[in-house]
Amino acid sequence: MDIIKGRPSTHGDDYQLNTTTLIRHAARTYPEQQIVYRTAEGDWERYTYAEAFARIAQQANLFDAIGVRPGDVIGVLDWNSRRFFELYWSIPAVGAVLLQMNLRLGTEDLGYVTTHSGARFVLVDESLLPLAEQLAPHAPGVEGWIVMSDKPLGDLSTTLPNVRHLDDLLAQQPTTYDWPMIDETSAYGACYTTGTTGRPKGVYYSHRGMYLHTMSQATNLGMSAEDSVCLITPMFHGNCWGLVHSSVLAAAKVVLPGRYTADDTSVLVDAMINEQVTVANGAPAIFQPMMNYIKTLDEKPDFSRARLLSGATEPPVSLMRDFKEITGADVIHAYGATETTPMVATNVGVKATLGDAFDDDQRWDLKRNQGLMLNGVDFRLVDADGNDLPFDGEAQGEVLLRGPWIISSYYRLEESPEEAAARFMDGYWRSGDVGKIYPTGYLKLTDRIKDVVKSGGEWISSIDMENLLISHPKIKDAGVVGVPHPQWQERPLPVVVTDPADPVTLEEVHELLSKSFAKWQLPDHIEIVEELPRTSVGKLDKKRMRATYGDRYRGAGE
Repeated sequence: MDIIKGRPSTHGDDYQLNTTTLIRHAARTYPEQQIVYRTAEGDWERYTYAEAFARIAQQANLFDAIGVRPGDVIGVLDWNSRRFFELYWSIPAVGAVLLQMNLRLGTEDLGYVTTHSGARFVLVDESLLPLAEQLAPHAPGVEGWIVMSDKPLGDLSTTLPNVRHLDDLLAQQPTTYDWPMIDETSAYGACYTTGTTGRPKGVYYSHRGMYLHTMSQATNLGMSAEDSVCLITPMFHGNCWGLVHSSVLAAAKVVLPGRYTADDTSVLVDAMINEQVTVANGAPAIFQPMMNYIKTLDEKPDFSRARLLSGATEPPVSLMRDFKEITGADVIHAYGATETTPMVATNVGVKATLGDAFDDDQRWDLKRNQGLMLNGVDFRLVDADGNDLPFDGEAQGEVLLRGPWIISSYYRLEESPEEAAARFMDGYWRSGDVGKIYPTGYLKLTDRIKDVVKSGGEWISSIDMENLLISHPKIKDAGVVGVPHPQWQERPLPVVVTDPADPVTLEEVHELLSKSFAKWQLPDHIEIVEELPRTSVGKLDKKRMRATYGDRYRGAGE
């Protein structure tokens, strides 16, 4: 990319954009703003930005004391806790790299991540000591393990080597710190991809990229100090979708729900009610159980100010309508990836400039789109040969992305030129997502390149089929994969979760899908299961589904 250098400015362009300036400014201007957190015992406590900043300073002093140097990697094994929130700021503040360690990875993969990153220290929540103990033999390079617990170290039992206690160490440290100016191109943090093939790949986020991503996200969501933000998405993956930083930029109240499960999301709903939450992030796999719980309440909550950022998979229209009609909340479909920090696009609904061009049904259908690209993201749509496609809402191709918070390489990834070309093109990251872009600027993903069903030389969108299936009252969850067919190359196979007492039939599926799909696109078979396989971040594990059901059409047409 050619860069033209013009006349020098008189701005302070040497002033670095780093995450330390975000938390320091918030603590100075909104010291009284609350941070609410759930304890390991399930109780709720609260403190202020000023008190958090004092602990962040103590942690920074501690890292200096134990010999952490700029560029060192420090891993964290924790839930969405008060301590993890503080570490989001203290580790990068000393020039070190915050390694977000995905608790859902297998032990070998997590050991690979720890070793590949060169992590020197790992901080681990008391509840995750068994995981850390399994990990330790696979991460011999870790010099020390720091346990985070309200209990004294003497009350804890662990086989980890070189164990220390965070709060004991902090008690010896001052609550002020001489904050260094961190170069904005330094890595703030790292997250490793969790794909279903190959080893996890390292994505290292710069301070500059995080800062600019934060400004764009907060602006796009209209965040302010009047907001109350509940961090539902795991803080150990993809920067919690950037909401940790955007909350602090806006000086909003922060709500940290700690550990929770998809089987009991009542704690999330209750917290949102009690803390008057106006912004939260999650996936349909979390929001649907939350809505199921809300429907059992005699008095429905008023979430009319709430913007619920939904990612991972496309939220069903039925789910979005339920939240709007029952609680007043707006579900905002978002798009991104580990490689994109992650926010790339959001769908806040019909643009004001489009006026009354959409009726009610069209407005809801538009909400299924991934939305408009954030300012700062450059994007292209290309065919299989790399040729640019028009933004006409018809042409489908791969989405390419470039920008200050989009990666241009993976960390220490050894690969051939051919492999590199499959990941990047002309400086753009190849998303692997198939989509179309309308003249109005809205992006609509139709599938993953590897997941699109190729039948008789034509493409069938598994995503569109899944979302229509989920709208059926008998279907609780659905996934669609293309499986080999002797005559048509592939055919779509819906795998659905239904009530065992009232299973859906193939005829009912055909009746539903025929509203949007041609007759030749309709599946020849369905699979009814108790549960769909998912990856560590809640996405459908279609690799496992294809392996499990790959022989369903064997012998068809003979």
